[in-house]
Amino acid sequence: MSRRTAAALLITRGDGGSLEVFLAERSPELRFFGGYWALPGGTVGDEDRVHGDEAAALAACAHRELFEETGLVRHTLPASRTDGDSLRDLREQLLADEARGREATPPPGPSPWPALIAGVAPPKPLRELCRIETPPFAPVRYDTVFFHVPLAECTAGTAGPRPDVWPGELQRGRWWLPQQALASWRNGDLLLVPPVVILLEHLARAGSFAAFADAIAHTAHEYAAGRLHQVRFSPGIVMAPLRTPTLPPATTTNCYIVGHEKLWVVDPGSPHQSEQLRLVRLLEELTRGGATLEGILLTHHHVDHVGGVNALSGALDLPVRGHPLTLSRLEPGFRAGAALDDGMRVPLGTTPDGRPGWELLALHTPGHDRGHLCFRESRYGSMLVGDMLSTVSTIIVDPPEGHLATYLQSLERLAQSPMTTLYPAHGPALRDGHKLVAKYLRHRRQRESALLGALSTTGRTVEELLPQVYWDADPKLFPFAARSLLAGLHKLQEEGRATGIAGRWALATS
Repeated sequence: MSRRTAAALLITRGDGGSLEVFLAERSPELRFFGGYWALPGGTVGDEDRVHGDEAAALAACAHRELFEETGLVRHTLPASRTDGDSLRDLREQLLADEARGREATPPPGPSPWPALIAGVAPPKPLRELCRIETPPFAPVRYDTVFFHVPLAECTAGTAGPRPDVWPGELQRGRWWLPQQALASWRNGDLLLVPPVVILLEHLARAGSFAAFADAIAHTAHEYAAGRLHQVRFSPGIVMAPLRTPTLPPATTTNCYIVGHEKLWVVDPGSPHQSEQLRLVRLLEELTRGGATLEGILLTHHHVDHVGGVNALSGALDLPVRGHPLTLSRLEPGFRAGAALDDGMRVPLGTTPDGRPGWELLALHTPGHDRGHLCFRESRYGSMLVGDMLSTVSTIIVDPPEGHLATYLQSLERLAQSPMTTLYPAHGPALRDGHKLVAKYLRHRRQRESALLGALSTTGRTVEELLPQVYWDADPKLFPFAARSLLAGLHKLQEEGRATGIAGRWALATS
């Protein structure tokens, strides 16, 4: 897991009830939040760090990104630097360097940004609204400072203060009333990055910008002290990554709270009391407006998914529902609800945009675990996939509980199921779930080809096969990879393409 320091720009115009926020749509091709609407901004670069301490580097980054992504400038520049096409040419170079990336070969030359502002008096310091770090569900965590940029403080050459997004990493930009953007998001017409949802909700509730600034600073302070974020990649699903005894590289398991007026807690997996208390506090937040807690749902019985079931069920008197195989394996001490099987539905009540009849559909997807369930919600098409897929690693199929042929059949079923955002147990949500399912199926085919290529007619052990079949894996993870390799050997044996005798595996001979 790595951390990156970043600056995000809350550009506003107007005030009071007419205050608008400028948002930009990210290119669908981007790996990180492709297709989502976000605030302009970016990570701190080497050209920003020459300004001194971290605070100065963040401010420099904010000013550079403001110009690079919107064409706006807060410095008072001499006419010689803004005449003709000079600003346009400079911005084109900045965007070209950004598109190539700082790790490109050959690397971009020196940034032209310092030359633009050289010798110019620094502008009035930007107002820092808050600082929020990505929760530990992602391999890259962004430690982001949110700055306020009133449009009246900006210029853009002779064109006046008007944000202008050029297609590239960003597709387009526009002004939104906070309530308008949130309504479009709840209608399913707009994708918003989770921090922007949090900021817009605070803005929509606040009676003034001053009240908003106080509220978001307080919320960010509580996040830093350990309060769970209300992370939402789509309406009606809150992701709560909790520390669990899971397998590397993951350190947390995503617990999900699904619903709007009727809430279901999916996979409260942490056995740690401190994490359980954080979850209870989050549930208290979510029910403060009148929503009711209906119960607990489980994808499967593995310890990093059920470690907090008894504590939460007992503390809040919640029924626990899951596949019969899952419920039968839980430690006593929970309130049992009705079992769930393939095709059964769990009512959620009214959707965030006011539509009745919202529900979760249970899909039985064995292979990783015999009682594994996925859940698809009916309004936005999001799919909670448990341990069928991960966005930070591959999935271990561990015999005898895990069965590779069955797992692949379950993946094929997901590939044919309607799906938009995919919510895994480990890693961030993914906008187009079918792409990840296809990637997993392709990956398994490639592993099988490598395994067939490594087998011989004389026989080899799992330990001998591992370095050749899992050549791209960290040797520290070989004990886990060995279990999936064994599952692959069992599949080949079932198909008559391999034989195993006394721990040695060979190609089957006709």
